[in-house]
Amino acid sequence: MYSQKQQKELIDLTTQLLKRAKSDHLPEKEELDTVADLRNVIRYHDWRYYVQSEAVISDFEYDQLFAWLRKLENKHPEAAAEDSPTQRVALGITKEFPQVSHLVPMLSLDNSYNADDLNDWDNRVRELTGEDEITYCIEPKFDGAGISVIYENDKLIRGATRGDGSVGEDITNNIKVLRSIPLSAKFSSHGIFRIEIRGEALINKKAFKQLNEKRLEEGEPPLANARNSASGGLRQQDPKLVAERKLEAFLYHVSVVQDKNENDLLGVKLHSHSENIDILYSLGFKTPHGELKKVKGIENVIQFCHDFEKRREHLPYEVDGLVIKVDDLNLQRLCGYTSHHPRWAIAFKFAAKQATTKLLKVEFQVGRTGAITPVAKLEPVPLAGVTISSISMFNEDFINEKDIRLGDRVLIERAGEVIPYIVQPVKEARSGHEKKIHFPEECPSCGQPLHKPEGEANWRCVNINCPAQVVERLIHFVSKDAMDIAGFGASTVEEFVNDKLIASIPDIYRLDFSMVLGREGWKEKSVNKLKEAVEKSKSQPLNRLLYGLGIRFVGETTAKKLAEHVSDLDEFREWSMEKFQEVEDIGPKVAQSLFDFFQTESNLKMIDELRATGVNTRHEKKKKAGGGKLDGKTFLFTGTLNMKRSDAEALVEKNGGVILGSVTSKLNYLVVGEDAGSKLDKAKKLGTVQIINEQEFMQLIG
Repeated sequence: MYSQKQQKELIDLTTQLLKRAKSDHLPEKEELDTVADLRNVIRYHDWRYYVQSEAVISDFEYDQLFAWLRKLENKHPEAAAEDSPTQRVALGITKEFPQVSHLVPMLSLDNSYNADDLNDWDNRVRELTGEDEITYCIEPKFDGAGISVIYENDKLIRGATRGDGSVGEDITNNIKVLRSIPLSAKFSSHGIFRIEIRGEALINKKAFKQLNEKRLEEGEPPLANARNSASGGLRQQDPKLVAERKLEAFLYHVSVVQDKNENDLLGVKLHSHSENIDILYSLGFKTPHGELKKVKGIENVIQFCHDFEKRREHLPYEVDGLVIKVDDLNLQRLCGYTSHHPRWAIAFKFAAKQATTKLLKVEFQVGRTGAITPVAKLEPVPLAGVTISSISMFNEDFINEKDIRLGDRVLIERAGEVIPYIVQPVKEARSGHEKKIHFPEECPSCGQPLHKPEGEANWRCVNINCPAQVVERLIHFVSKDAMDIAGFGASTVEEFVNDKLIASIPDIYRLDFSMVLGREGWKEKSVNKLKEAVEKSKSQPLNRLLYGLGIRFVGETTAKKLAEHVSDLDEFREWSMEKFQEVEDIGPKVAQSLFDFFQTESNLKMIDELRATGVNTRHEKKKKAGGGKLDGKTFLFTGTLNMKRSDAEALVEKNGGVILGSVTSKLNYLVVGEDAGSKLDKAKKLGTVQIINEQEFMQLIG
């Protein structure tokens, strides 16, 4: 899209604009010229980041340019433009999505699973075209949500979901939030007035993993797979929520191309699929350009498919196969279509990550916070390299919405590193003997009545002494990410609780090891190792203890932030709801949970007992390592980083720096990730804080 010379010019222009960004006194004509310059450089940086996956300026610098453009456009409404980068900003909540017809139907693809299928298809293609050998294009079959976009006179005028193939939903406002889709493109330079392009909206693996980590920390069930998350994200009524899903879009097929007189240009002016992809790529679209392979003959297609399948897991996106297309558009016309699929294209599907099996029964498990989780027990079935016999069904709403019944055949899925997931029941296979799943009214562990807090999806047991909760809290407390007591695994906890050796968290530190010695599997050496591990855990830092206590909604990151604000755990007894919310990323829900925990007498008694056994409840500020690369410098992190926040903070301390808990005049560096919040605003107002991105932070420590 941009030549080397153009890129150099735009980077130079960026530098000039950043220097001028602080000036509020430009002549009016210069302001109007600056609007055009800002739009050009922002479009360039969008292309570098969202299409080329590389950035050349920091997020903060990008935000400076964007804010300046928005300010100048507000001041000069006469300079408004539909394709300005500021028009990607959400226009408000959409109450419903109107139905719209595609210019031509979005058909499905015929599928193949082996070399025989591909050979049969190739024979049919050669018969239809009369050719002895066909040139094919091979590209990834992205596992996302199908979309269609239309451009007229170089402007994006509509975006739609696939729908039933003929009619989809108008999601133009949501499509505009996807920065990998240009708001305008110079199709006119190719003689094109109207074009309809097909593509796939998806979430890359890294973004999906971060999305789930955030949900788990907030006590929400993880999203099952990236495909459904992309599809659901596209149909969010609030475009701001669409942006939070970090969706991208690959455009991979041109379905309609017309000039101003509505003459069809496919096969006339544009001659091949690969040429179309090259044109889209040159105009700034994210396409399969880098992964597209053009080969002659079906033998080469088959070899490429097998080679590609071996490296599928190393791709940044989920793919469930490859799409093979006849490259020549005129040969595509000769092949034609069925009512279901084009005859000139076929999907080669990889080994299944889905399978069907029978739902035998449902067990209701009690978590450490009292949440009741229904767990499906299945006829064991091999799937993606493992045997699946048990799958979480999250909550009652999940079961009811999917209408899952005992005895159903169910379709299950496992994608990448994601947990197995029930996609749907196979209703066509029902015999009439299937039974509805009834959620219990009483706790399956202690028999106490269950409660469903307003606005939550989970039923809960509120009995703090519920045996199942006691076991789960103990397992969490001794786990690797909490107090890390080696040798004290889940089975050991269950054994010791069942035999009444321990009944609470403090009992771990009052354990009579003479009662352990001689038990089955417990020799003197293993007992001594366990004793040493328990003793060692007493000196764990405060953030690990805070996480280990199992306070609802408090994950590892939140625990570390909280620990930085006190010198002793007891200080939280005096904190108000408002005080908790002053800590970065802690909102009303988490603050309420923390406030309730430290106002509950039994919890305070437990903390006192832990302290009495010698468990550390203090937070010691780490001394700076003299001579470190960050010696004497203070840091704070905000927003979503590529690395774990705790790892980044550990790097600061390892290199002699100090982590602060909030933005103050003592802060030297604020490291900003994506979706940075109030800390960034405060740092900007303060004016003395150096604001850097994650890459610049890594450069500081070499």
